[in-house]
Amino acid sequence: MAPPHGDRGCCDPSDRWQGRPGIQGGARIHRSGRNGMTRLATLQERIDGPLLITNLINIRYLTGFEASNAALLVAPGETPKLYTDFRYIEVARATLGVEVVLSKRSLLSELAATLKGTLGFEAAALPYAQYEVLGSGGLALKPTKGIVEGLRAIKDESEIAAIRHTAIAAERAFEALTADTFVGASEKEVAWRLHQLLHAHGADNPAFESIIAGGTNGSKPHATPSDDIIPARTLVTVDWGAVIGGYFSDCTRTLATGDLSDELRRIYDVCLEAQVAACAGIRPGMTGVEADQIARAVIEEAGYGEHFGHGLGHGVGLEIHEAPRLSPESTDTLEVGHVVTIEPGIYLPGVGGVRIEDLAVVRADGLELLTSFPKELVTVS
Repeated sequence: MAPPHGDRGCCDPSDRWQGRPGIQGGARIHRSGRNGMTRLATLQERIDGPLLITNLINIRYLTGFEASNAALLVAPGETPKLYTDFRYIEVARATLGVEVVLSKRSLLSELAATLKGTLGFEAAALPYAQYEVLGSGGLALKPTKGIVEGLRAIKDESEIAAIRHTAIAAERAFEALTADTFVGASEKEVAWRLHQLLHAHGADNPAFESIIAGGTNGSKPHATPSDDIIPARTLVTVDWGAVIGGYFSDCTRTLATGDLSDELRRIYDVCLEAQVAACAGIRPGMTGVEADQIARAVIEEAGYGEHFGHGLGHGVGLEIHEAPRLSPESTDTLEVGHVVTIEPGIYLPGVGGVRIEDLAVVRADGLELLTSFPKELVTVS
C-alpha cells in the first residue's frame, strides 16, 4: 500500500517544478497502442471532439514527451498539437506523430487567446484557477474524466515487461535488506538502508517513501519511519517499491524479529490466507468489489473484519496509484492487462499489524504474479 501522492499530473503553471521525481529524462516509453494502432490514434477513436490534455503523465504516455510545462490538443481526424515553451522545444520537435507549437511559458493563457469553440479538458488535472484562465477567452469548456487513464489502465506486453523488470530490482534490494540486522536499528535506519539498496540494484528512484513499521507502529497502515528502535519478538511491515524508466513497482512483506505471541502469529496466518485466496480467485470480469470481497471474507470470518479498513488493491503503472481500484467502493471491472496490487492487512492498535502485498497482471485465466519474494513468515535478526 504505497502512500498516496498528491496531484502529480497537472500541467504548467510557470512556477511548476523543473522535473518529475521518478520519471527520468530519456527513459523510453512505448507508444504503440492495441492492434498496432498508436496510442494517439486509439485516443482519437474514443473522443467526439477536441480534448486538451494537461496531465503531464498522460502526455508522456501518449507521445513519449516529458516536460514540466506542456499541453496536448487531440481532435478526431486531425494531427495532434503539442504545446511547450522554449526550454523543451528542441526535445519536443523530435516527438513523432504530433505538430509541435512553440508557446509562451503561460500555456493556458495563450491557448485561451487562440482556441475557439468547445474544448474538452481533463477535470482531474486542471485546478480551478487554471480552469478560469483557460476559459477567459470565451472557450466553452467541457469536463472529461478518465479517458486517457482508461487507456493507461490496460498495459501492453512492453509495459508489463517494464513493470516486471522494476519489481525484480526492488525484490533484489529487499532480499539484501533481510540479511541486515533489524533488531536494535531504528525504523529510519532500515528505511535509509533500503533506499541505498534500491539504487544499488538499478532503481532510478524509490517509488515512494518506504514504510518501515515495527512493533505497535505496524497498526498504522501508512506509518512513517521513525526513530523508534525495532524490538525483538515482533512484526515489522516493509512496504517499498522502485521506479525504473518511468514504471513503478509496489510490494509489502511483513517480517518477524523472533518468536511471536500467539496473537501476532494468528493475524499473520489469517492475512496470508486471505492474500493467497485473492491471488488464486481473482479473474477478469470481476468487479473491484468482488475481488476485494475474496480476501475480506477470510479476514471477517476470522473475526478481524473491523481491522481491515482499506481496499484490497489498486492499479500500478506510470504512477503508483492508477485505475482500477479493488475495494468495497470500487466502480471498476477487472480486464486482461490490468496490473494491480493484492494487499490485505490486519491492524491491531497497541499490538501490531501485518500486510502482505503482491503485484500482479490480470490474464485471461487469472492473475500472474510479478513479485516472488516468499510470503511465508521470514524471521530476521
